Amino acid sequence: MTLKRGTLAAGEALYRVEHETRYRHTGRASTSQHIACLTPRTLPTQQVESHTLTVDPAPGHRSQRHDSFGNLLDHFTILTPYLDLRVVARSVLRVSARGASRSPIDPELSPPWELVRDALVYQRGALPSPAAAFRFASPYVALDPAVAAFARESFEDGRPFLSSAIDLMHRVHRDFRFDTTATSVTTPISRVLAERRGVCQDFAHFQIGCLRALGLPARYISGYLLTDPPPGQPRLVGADASHAWLSVHCPVHGWVDLDPTNDVLPDLRHIVTAWGRDYGDVSPLRGVVLGGQAHTLHVGVSVTPQNAEC
Repeated sequence: MTLKRGTLAAGEALYRVEHETRYRHTGRASTSQHIACLTPRTLPTQQVESHTLTVDPAPGHRSQRHDSFGNLLDHFTILTPYLDLRVVARSVLRVSARGASRSPIDPELSPPWELVRDALVYQRGALPSPAAAFRFASPYVALDPAVAAFARESFEDGRPFLSSAIDLMHRVHRDFRFDTTATSVTTPISRVLAERRGVCQDFAHFQIGCLRALGLPARYISGYLLTDPPPGQPRLVGADASHAWLSVHCPVHGWVDLDPTNDVLPDLRHIVTAWGRDYGDVSPLRGVVLGGQAHTLHVGVSVTPQNAEC
């Protein structure tokens, strides 16, 4: 694909994303079924210009569907015995700054957090807000009194909702240490709070747990970060890997993304793949394998700007 110079509008960026997943088995797998959640979403601030998903060995059957959150899922079945499975998603995306399509966010103009909470409580005869589905516990995000107590320090009585949520993001970034060896995908948020360390997935789950413990809506976002930052800007933690952050729902501003790992409101340098209640809803690749014995897993991600020919 050739991209001509000068085709980007002000406040836009063009990215190429490659996400490779490789399973290498010690024995031959006879058959397997998989679900991939690797197609980036089309949003007002994000347009997918191209996307391909390559699977080797070639599947005997492939299909697509949207899940209940609107994420596009690829289903495939491999009927040929194999030792190695390689799945590569390649995308080209045009991302625009949030201000290009929506009004700037003023956290102090958001409603008091108690009003946001109370508006989501079920009332007989009234249609519930879609955001209400994201205020309950989920498999990876339990409701914990200790987590609620941590959150409450940011949510003073009558404080604007977004101001409180952003303050909580600052505190998670300040008080928790990024440590790739400290946790696994199954680590509960209570342990993340106790040890104050983890990775982007843990920090997203933890802040989601804080918000839900107070009755507030928050959803989990999976995606990517720009690999090479612009000159003079710091490299963001999470580059060269899948990244995770969260989104909170404000009655005034709609869904607002927060990245506690990097202490920023995501904009041009974040690419959204999918969202759900937690990681379990948006796992990049999951499935069932018959045979294969033990396996090793390799995941490689690159995100590069494409402002010239590529």
